[in-house]
Amino acid sequence: MELKRVVVTGVGALSPLGNTAPETWENVKAGKSGAGPITHFDTTNFKTHFACEVKNFNGRDHIDRKQCNKMDLYTQYAIVAAQEAVKDCGIDLETANKDRIGVIYGVGIGGIHTFEDEVSYCALNGQNGPTYSPFFIPKMIADIAAGHISMLFGFHGPNFATTSACASSTHALASALDIIRLGKADVILAGGAEAAIWGTGVGGFNAMHALSTRNESPETASRPFSKSRDSFVMGEGAACLIFEELEHAKARGAKIYGEVAGSGMSADAYHITASHPEGLGAKIVMQEALRDAGMKPEDIDYINVHGTSTPVGDVSEVKAVQQVFGEHAYKLNISSTKSMTGHLLGAAGAMEAFFSLMAVNEDIVPPTINHEEGDDDPDIDYNLNFTFSKAQKRNVRAALSNTFGFGGHNACIIVKKYAE
Repeated sequence: MELKRVVVTGVGALSPLGNTAPETWENVKAGKSGAGPITHFDTTNFKTHFACEVKNFNGRDHIDRKQCNKMDLYTQYAIVAAQEAVKDCGIDLETANKDRIGVIYGVGIGGIHTFEDEVSYCALNGQNGPTYSPFFIPKMIADIAAGHISMLFGFHGPNFATTSACASSTHALASALDIIRLGKADVILAGGAEAAIWGTGVGGFNAMHALSTRNESPETASRPFSKSRDSFVMGEGAACLIFEELEHAKARGAKIYGEVAGSGMSADAYHITASHPEGLGAKIVMQEALRDAGMKPEDIDYINVHGTSTPVGDVSEVKAVQQVFGEHAYKLNISSTKSMTGHLLGAAGAMEAFFSLMAVNEDIVPPTINHEEGDDDPDIDYNLNFTFSKAQKRNVRAALSNTFGFGGHNACIIVKKYAE
């Protein structure tokens, strides 16, 4: 069976760097930081007082008020990114076969704000029995964003969520790719959303020593591959890519941003939170993505690395890149856009796939910001091009995007220039 080709025909993004895809991409290219003091809750008694929040957002500006009240913030983010992507792709919703259009969204945590509010309220006010809202469960569950998007547009195709911590939305993209390749759908809205900057989210990650505590300088706190890195900065937002079967896209005259070449999936099988110290799972997932795409290491020009700014994770990923790419590793551009957006957890993969796609589309590699000094660890080879400080122009034939999640979940997606 010959697999169908899959292209990207629409994009949407809501991020700490902008409330649209174009605004987000422009600020990423410019090397801006989305970090600042947390406004979602009072951080007085917390170790970390900052994050990369979405700014100037009100869900009711985009979603019917009654419906918006039934949604957790992460679902609101998901819908806004999907709306932008559908508009951008230009598909005629009046004539489209909606039975062949699906929605697959990744989320790592889901409605943690709803969970926190409901449990706190019930604890304070439930002396005479439970006082939970009837919308508690439908607002909280991880699959509900995909469900709401399908209901909004009337899409009857494949519809589900993927949850694999920080690899969640890359798994969503990989699932969408395979479903369209196999002819089970023509179009899929593939993306991810997260809104976990709340007391339980920040407090939980603080307890694990997983968050940066550089409170005196939030904008420079996410510093992948720098000696002084002290763990990740939490981000939030959503990204959506319209995956479409090539002939379907051509038949309606769609613009094409690029082609989805292949994906990879693997497990570290090592530790519940730490990556494999030798980058074993990361090496396997990149090799699998290249095999799936029918590409050689020399065909890749840019890697958007997971690069969370953790002491162990950054080193293990660099080891994996060098093992997979060998001498070609020194001809690559590598960057961690988490240095600007923070870590969007379950939405990170979709957001970084969007950045990788735009790098291919515009032949420009976004930077890794906040680099101050090299690491003493000999396993980080600074002869590699980490694209420090400023974006770099170059021909980007193909880009690979890595995401790795707690539990040892690894996922990778490759996008390339579209050619007949």
